[in-house]
Amino acid sequence: MLNAAGGCLCGSVRYRLSGEPVMVAVCHCRSCQRNTGSAFSTNIAMPPGAVTIEGDGLRTYESRAGEGAPPLQRSFCARCGSPICARGDAYPGVVFIKAGTLDDPSRIAPTVQLWCGERLSWVNVDGDVTSFVAGPA
Repeated sequence: MLNAAGGCLCGSVRYRLSGEPVMVAVCHCRSCQRNTGSAFSTNIAMPPGAVTIEGDGLRTYESRAGEGAPPLQRSFCARCGSPICARGDAYPGVVFIKAGTLDDPSRIAPTVQLWCGERLSWVNVDGDVTSFVAGPA
């Protein structure tokens, strides 16, 4: 059971998680690389009812993990630009929360890696983590 809180860099958006994560995924797709400005994104997949988001200024745009992939709605703070969450048709019934926005991100560890076909060659995720070339089928 995960009971945690987090928010954006400027504090305009805050959220609370209460429930069991479906998975904690490291995503290596180019869309997540661009979204985070880093080599990958670490996302906590939560049931929608386990996520409460508060604050002012959450904006959303649509992206795709790859050619032909279903759309993903990515939400971020309109004031500071911090990516907060994502949801979409490819992953029905979950909201992905950006793990780096947790007040204490050390409380979680990845359970799966997605889109490893787009993983940068110098990235290595330690541990016994199930890996998929693309998203899970």
